[in-house]
Amino acid sequence: MTNVYSFDGILVFGLLFICTCAYLKKVPRLNHWLLSEKKGIWGIFYKAAVIGTRLHFAVALCCLAMAFYVLFIK
Repeated sequence: MTNVYSFDGILVFGLLFICTCAYLKKVPRLNHWLLSEKKGIWGIFYKAAVIGTRLHFAVALCCLAMAFYVLFIK
C-alpha cells in the first residue's frame, strides 16, 4: 500500500491522475463537461489530459516502472 504523504505515493497519485484525465478526454460528454476550462482550478484536469495524450508512451512506461517498484521493490 502506498502512502500519499511519501514521495512514491505522490508519484503514484500523479500518474493515476494523468491517466484518468487522459481517459476522460476520450469520453465525449465528460470531455465537454470536465475538460472545457483551460484556466483556473479546473484547468488542472485539462492540462493533465493533454500531458497524458501527448506523452502517452512516456506515461505508460512510468506507470509500468512504478507498478514494478510498488509490487516488487517496496
